[in-house]
Amino acid sequence: MSHFSTLRTKITDAAILKSSLQDLGIQTKTNTDVRGYNGQRIRADLVAVLDGEYDLGWSQNADGTYDLIADLWGVAKKHNQTELINSINQKYAVNKTLAEVQRSGLQNANVKLVVQK
Repeated sequence: MSHFSTLRTKITDAAILKSSLQDLGIQTKTNTDVRGYNGQRIRADLVAVLDGEYDLGWSQNADGTYDLIADLWGVAKKHNQTELINSINQKYAVNKTLAEVQRSGLQNANVKLVVQK
């Protein structure tokens, strides 16, 4: 029986997700296995290699969004999974917003991001 959970996300840009993970000091790998319970593995497009025996992975859907795939019980053994996933989503949102502003030719614009908890 698999211990992996799949969660829908609004993430659409793997490059920004990868740089966001790296900004948080998390090592990444592409097109590799996500580690789970008792040596179980599942393939993902992008993997966040976490301390311990468990990882987070993201796989792209047909609509361009990415699902988060992880053995959440295992991740929770070493990490506060809610805080970890929230910090990744928050960093992704900031980096995605900044990338969109730059892409729109607004490099000299003043941008104020307000982060609320």
